[in-house]
Amino acid sequence: MGAAIQTAQYGGKATSAKPLKGLGSGVFEIVESYDGNAYRGVYIVRFDTAIYVLHAFVKKSTTGIKTAQRDIEMIKARIKTAEEHHAGRQG
Repeated sequence: MGAAIQTAQYGGKATSAKPLKGLGSGVFEIVESYDGNAYRGVYIVRFDTAIYVLHAFVKKSTTGIKTAQRDIEMIKARIKTAEEHHAGRQG
């Protein structure tokens, strides 16, 4: 996941990163597997001078590939926090 974040920092998109639907443009999910577990990382690249890692977790879902609603709500709240933080840095 670190390599995917570094790629984003330099303006690229790793092959393991996919847009996370329903959260607007610039929000990506990194999908990795290791030792039988599925891992997810979510980051946002809406800002010219920064990216923000919003959430990282082990995927433990009984609903297939769908991200749990509690994780989506946490990501939404962190998007708002990232936007506020970034706006404060610009002012």
